[in-house]
Amino acid sequence: MKKISKIILGICCSSSLLLSSCIEETFPTNSATDEQLTSSSKATEALLWAMPAFVNDYKTWNAGDYDWGYGSIMHVRDVMTEEMVINESNYDHYSAWEHNQYIGPNYLTTQWIWNYFWKFVQTSNKLIAGVDPNTTDETLLGYLGAAYGYRAFIYLDMARMFEFLENDKISSVNSNGNDVLHLTVPIVTESITEEEARNNPRVSREKMLEFIEGDLDKAEEYIKYFSRPKKTLPDLACIYGLKARLYMWVEDYAKAKEYARKAIDTGNYVPTNKADWTNTTSGFNDISATSWMWGASVQKEDDVVKSGIINWTSWMSGEAAYGYAGAGPVPMADVRFYNKISDKDFRKLSWKAPKGSALESQNEYCNPSSAVDMAEYASLKFRPGSGNVSDYNVGSATSFPLMRIEEMYFIEAEAAAHLNASDGVSLINSFMKGYRYPSYECKVTNQDDVVEEIVFQKRVELWGEGQSFFDIKRLNLPVTRAYEGSMHHAIGRFNTTTRPAWMNICIVQTEENNNKALLGYENPDPSDCYKAE
Repeated sequence: MKKISKIILGICCSSSLLLSSCIEETFPTNSATDEQLTSSSKATEALLWAMPAFVNDYKTWNAGDYDWGYGSIMHVRDVMTEEMVINESNYDHYSAWEHNQYIGPNYLTTQWIWNYFWKFVQTSNKLIAGVDPNTTDETLLGYLGAAYGYRAFIYLDMARMFEFLENDKISSVNSNGNDVLHLTVPIVTESITEEEARNNPRVSREKMLEFIEGDLDKAEEYIKYFSRPKKTLPDLACIYGLKARLYMWVEDYAKAKEYARKAIDTGNYVPTNKADWTNTTSGFNDISATSWMWGASVQKEDDVVKSGIINWTSWMSGEAAYGYAGAGPVPMADVRFYNKISDKDFRKLSWKAPKGSALESQNEYCNPSSAVDMAEYASLKFRPGSGNVSDYNVGSATSFPLMRIEEMYFIEAEAAAHLNASDGVSLINSFMKGYRYPSYECKVTNQDDVVEEIVFQKRVELWGEGQSFFDIKRLNLPVTRAYEGSMHHAIGRFNTTTRPAWMNICIVQTEENNNKALLGYENPDPSDCYKAE
């Protein structure tokens, strides 16, 4: 694994020092100035579209073949759980995160995550800086609402990934003797100066909550002026959905329940049915799906598609013959996880059923003749575009979800269960019976057991969508990969007793070199702290 050299990199696009260079990442000309951005409505519109474009940013740090945008960040989070197994292969570029190796502050894997997030923040900051909230131009106010929504989306991810939480291996007191428990990341707004950025500390969970909540309140205020042209941008329901995620993070269950319900009641989103879920042409690749609140899309002209193999479909669809997954490292369901799912639940058809099982004949494939070579338990959830398994120009020009309405039903149910177990049972029964299989019945009544059952069903629902990581970390759930019959790589068969230490993502050394407030306040390196069993 390649180590990064400790060179001066600025503040990774997180200060005004690098604002002009960040413009090159987000504006379609290298000669744009701040004056041009703030004086031209077309320029401001370009910054609006720069945000969904950055979701699919290609080679942000010119790192490995995992450097293809936010979808890759989602995949990183998923391979750090227990329910996703990657078929062992020499082509697996995510092995560091799977094996808890080389994920400390001096590695390219960590640098890429840090740089990607901060360049994304900069993309939203440029639009926020370019719109006067006192303007009477409702179009610009709508753009401002979308920008605040995107910035909150990114900060909420960063806060939950980088926040240090207690675990079974590493103390929150780091090697410098400083306690980093509940510290998140620095806050960088559109008005920060270089001097401030060079002495910008990690903030507490409470301060980060206040900041993100403020962004979402502004987003809620301004988004009413926004006539969303595409689902690659947020609407009001998405803002409510982000608030539901935010309040779950800080265990404000009453508010989480309230905003999850607001998201459900806003708009016309309807949970996915069996026909759409298993469709070999449009299954989990169509942003127009009724349940998708917010998504990412790429066209054949985009760099990630033209790369041929460095994109969502390549890594997530084992049916795509041209992709990485089709060549070996296909995502698969963990056997214990798979076996716990009822055969009556159509979501179990998201994976290739083992030979001789009751579901083997029910799996549907884009190309049945090539399916015989797929590994058992391999994912069938994310289909290539138009079901095309051979032409990457078509198969990789697709979409993946950032937020679905089903998540809101699970947040509502779990939040309710934390407040009153029977209310949680009622809500999970209602969703599962109405939308997944009629004979479902939550058979537990103890509060902890009810929460565990709801979260399990949520993990089934959102498998491969980058969300399970947050629930495991938030609820202090153990990860079990070592057991008889496990298909996890031998080197990564770890059984933890709490949330894994590796879920406290490290801040890179280069950032500490340029931001003195971070010196001595880094998350301890979790690399190799577990032994395979």
